[in-house]
Amino acid sequence: MFRRSTLKSFTFAFEGIVYVLRTQRNMKIHFAVAVLVLGGSLFFNLDRMELIALILTISFVLMMEMINTALEAAIDTFGTAFDPMAKIAKDVAAGAVLIAAINALAVAYLIFYDRLQDPSRTTIATVRQSPWHLSVMALVLVLLLAIITKAILNRGTPFQGGLPSGHSAVAFAGWTAITYISYPTEHGILISILGFIMAFLVSQSRVESGVHSVFEVLMGAVLGILVTTVLFQLWG
Repeated sequence: MFRRSTLKSFTFAFEGIVYVLRTQRNMKIHFAVAVLVLGGSLFFNLDRMELIALILTISFVLMMEMINTALEAAIDTFGTAFDPMAKIAKDVAAGAVLIAAINALAVAYLIFYDRLQDPSRTTIATVRQSPWHLSVMALVLVLLLAIITKAILNRGTPFQGGLPSGHSAVAFAGWTAITYISYPTEHGILISILGFIMAFLVSQSRVESGVHSVFEVLMGAVLGILVTTVLFQLWG
């Protein structure tokens, strides 16, 4: 019962994310910028603290946009008649989103300005020396693209069907990253095979539980493999 209740809670939470992404133009813009920034960070030699600041800033903007949408929906349930207090509440929430966006610009300026002024620090070689950074970026991008695709196609929910399977996408993205990283090592083939088995079992469990169809799982696997392969081929 606890496991089922927890899964249902996560399902509702991701349904909220997908709803905002489907219905709010600004959220679509924020998600697109997030994908571009995370992908663009591969060109820069970000240290751990800079990467943490970047992820927290992106998350902060997305959360404020969702809170703004939730507040507007809650206010609208009381009617459509003009109410000065309702206007104030909506304006304040919108102002909070604006502050979050300005903060994101300030963080981006502090992180990227010096690197843009000094191109020698933005060479692709810095990413080639950090395959784990590349792997993390691949997993994040695959997850974001899976959510965006579900929102565009409007099929299923994050944990109850839908195209593509997010679990399968992330699992096979992980397998692809493991394969690229372990390939030069002595036991690279064995490690890759073990990673594939784990990814396959994750995908199989989604089909057996009736959450996803075989086609949805295959499309998730293709998404994870393609995105990770492109990143490693271009920058790995």
